[in-house]
Amino acid sequence: MNKTELIAKVAEVAGLSKVDSKKAIEAAIEAVKASLKAGEKVQIPGIITLDVTERGERTGKNPRTGETFTIPAKKVIKIKAGSELNAVVK
Repeated sequence: MNKTELIAKVAEVAGLSKVDSKKAIEAAIEAVKASLKAGEKVQIPGIITLDVTERGERTGKNPRTGETFTIPAKKVIKIKAGSELNAVVK
């Protein structure tokens, strides 16, 4: 499912116009982005948890040359599916 299909499905299920569904979905996405940017955890109980974690500096190796190099530290998003979401695919 892509974003356009999601908008159409939300419009159908919620009884909204596609324009209103698009606004709602885009607002939700912006809220999630803002929370993650602020370093906050985003939880939708039973569905998904998004959390920002720090990946430390580490050493990598070029497989062609065998040369080692340093991979800098960075922030990454950790995603964990909730129990309701996991139950759907079992």
